Amino acid sequence: MENLDVMVLRTLLEWRQQGLKAVLVTVVRTWGSSPRPIGSIMALSENGSTVGSVSGGCLEDDLILRFGSSSDIQDGPPELIKYGVTADEAHQFGLPCGGTVELFLEFNPEISALAELVAELDAGHLMQRKVRLADGKVMLRRATAPTPLLLDNDLLISCFGPEYRMLIIGGGQLSEYLATMALFCGFEVTVCDPRINADKRWSIPQAKLTTLMPDDAVDQFRPDARTSIVALTHDPKLDDLALLQALESNAFYVGGIGSRRNNKARKERMIAHFDQTEASLARLRGPIGVYIGSKTPAEIAVSVMAEILAVKNSVFLHQTADVAYAKNIEAEKVF
Repeated sequence: MENLDVMVLRTLLEWRQQGLKAVLVTVVRTWGSSPRPIGSIMALSENGSTVGSVSGGCLEDDLILRFGSSSDIQDGPPELIKYGVTADEAHQFGLPCGGTVELFLEFNPEISALAELVAELDAGHLMQRKVRLADGKVMLRRATAPTPLLLDNDLLISCFGPEYRMLIIGGGQLSEYLATMALFCGFEVTVCDPRINADKRWSIPQAKLTTLMPDDAVDQFRPDARTSIVALTHDPKLDDLALLQALESNAFYVGGIGSRRNNKARKERMIAHFDQTEASLARLRGPIGVYIGSKTPAEIAVSVMAEILAVKNSVFLHQTADVAYAKNIEAEKVF
């Protein structure tokens, strides 16, 4: 599945190119509890179609009532609207107790600016988008790092990134489960497996397959700060070189499958034969995943995907979630 923001912008562009009137809606402020975070976007066309979300559904229904026809969507400057100002309104729109949401509405966004933004995102560029409140004029530029949404008296400034990506080394059953979960979480997935008949065994068509040697595949993948790299073959000849290459990149997640003993042996090999140090291997994760007592390939994939999402979302994982720590504690209980 495509990154949700990119999907919203791409769909909005298609509507506008078809001559449809449309509204781009952005969550710009929240007070108290809110169903969707600041920066969430949705688009609404004149025929009532929507993509994306700004709430659990109730606000979308009201927006369709307000702007779900051609006559309701008129050209003009952006508007700000609030929901949940009163307790009755919060209850009416299904907002949590005390929750208030402020939305920024852009009417009939300009096609050329939308097309430029989507093209830049497709090319893998992080983009800053400025919208002038006075007239809705859009200004785009490439950004070097993500920034939080900012709304002042003159401008709305937001940041859109390309899709998160995942490179999986190895095309086995565990890889199929992990690739499927990553696709549903909005990652673009590539699987690398140079072994004989790998292309005949791989069964997830939405995930690209490459038969390059893993270190070459990592190099060609050009990992950036929105990239995760996971080695799942259990074969040092394939996993080790790929992981070493990945550690030289800006990938936000680099990890390899294996037991506590195998991961210890992997690091010892890398230090002994590849001039690595404990410091240079500090980012290498393993055993990978969060501890949920997983046994089957599907459960292990859930565990690994959960850890990748936690790292992506900058969530602190307590040591009790660490697989090695939890298994060490279990082993101590046996004795």
